[in-house]
Amino acid sequence: MRSGRTTRALGAVVVLCASALLAACTPAQFQAWWTARGNPPLQEPELSRYAEAATRYWAEVARKRRFSYSVRTIDAALAARMTPSTWRAGCPVPLSALRYLRLSYMDPAGAERSGEMVVHADAVSLTVFAFKVMWDHRFPITRMRLVDDYGGDDDASMAANNTSAFNCRRVAGSSTWSQHSYGRAIDINPVQNPYVAGGTVSPPAGRSYLDRGDVRPGMIRRGDPVHRVFTQMGWGWGGDWSSSKDYHHFSANGR
Repeated sequence: MRSGRTTRALGAVVVLCASALLAACTPAQFQAWWTARGNPPLQEPELSRYAEAATRYWAEVARKRRFSYSVRTIDAALAARMTPSTWRAGCPVPLSALRYLRLSYMDPAGAERSGEMVVHADAVSLTVFAFKVMWDHRFPITRMRLVDDYGGDDDASMAANNTSAFNCRRVAGSSTWSQHSYGRAIDINPVQNPYVAGGTVSPPAGRSYLDRGDVRPGMIRRGDPVHRVFTQMGWGWGGDWSSSKDYHHFSANGR
C-alpha cells in the first residue's frame, strides 16, 4: 500500500505540474521538468508513476474543456421537423419561446457525442450548466435526440432510452399540459431511471432498474451530481414524488 507521505507527494507533484502547464508528461519530459526546478532526479518506479498521474490529470483537464454547446432559435426547417409531431397549433408555448440546443455528452462506452434538445428560452442556462456537470462527472447518456425522431411518441422515445425535453403533450391520464409542453422538463436515461406507479413500469426495460440500491451507470440517485445540479437550481425531481416515482424526470415546478 502506498504510504500517506508518498500519496501526498504525488498530489503535490500533480499540482506543481498543473501550475506549470506541463502538458506532456512522459517520464523523460517529467524528469526534465522536475529537475529543472532544483529537485533531485526521481527514481523508478516513482518517476513513471508521477508522470502517468500528471498525464492522466491533463488528459482529464483537456476532456472537460472539450464540452461544447450551441443555442439557436427555431428556424423554418426545424419548425417543419417539429410540426405536428412535438408542436402544433394550440400548444401552450409558441415556437418563438423555444430554443434548440446542441450539447456534448458522454455515451456509456465513454465516447464523446453531441446531442440535441429543445427547451424553453428561460431553461437554457440551467440545461447547459446541468449537462456540463454531467460531462465533468462522466455521467453516461445513451442518446439525446428530439422526440420528433420518434414521431412525438413519448413511449417510443423512452423505450429507446432517449434523453429529451420538449414535447407538447398532456400528462398521462389527464387534461393537464405536461411541463414538457413548456420546454421546462427534462427526462434523462428513462431505462435506467423508469417511471414507476404501482405495477406499472415505463419503459418496460426499466424493470431491471427497480432496485435503486443496486447502483449502475446512468442511474440517478438522490444526492448524486445530476440530482444536486437540478435541485440546487430550483427544479424538482420525479424521484421525490410520493404516490409514484419518475426517476428520469426533472422539471421547473416539480411536476
